[in-house]
Amino acid sequence: MQKWPDDDVILFDGVCIFCSRWVRFVAQRDTARRFRFTPIQSEYGTRLARTFGIDPGDPDTNAVIHGGEVFLKSDAALTVLSQLPGWGWVRMLFAVPKPLRNAVYNLVARNRYRIFGKYDACFVPDADLRARVIE
Repeated sequence: MQKWPDDDVILFDGVCIFCSRWVRFVAQRDTARRFRFTPIQSEYGTRLARTFGIDPGDPDTNAVIHGGEVFLKSDAALTVLSQLPGWGWVRMLFAVPKPLRNAVYNLVARNRYRIFGKYDACFVPDADLRARVIE
């Protein structure tokens, strides 16, 4: 895993409705306000994406930096969920073989715009969430 100096940063597709809902889901449950968020369309997000081998123009994954390590695809989602109060039980899903987990992740990722839709521009968070967004 690649080391990164920032920690607990979630990189997401800011025009993807599903991805934006994921950010709101995490933010509402992250009572410790541990996680910060950056849309892949921002300057910082684009830099992160390129560093992690994600095409900013056609992202196929979200990412999370946790413990100085970068996690992608199902590892990213499970890492984030496992850090939320009451969601520690998802750690057991790491026992599912990674190729199987990522196959499900990839299926959703490939079809997210078709199923959930897409914003014309990055979603604008409310003031509370905006304080946790890195542009």
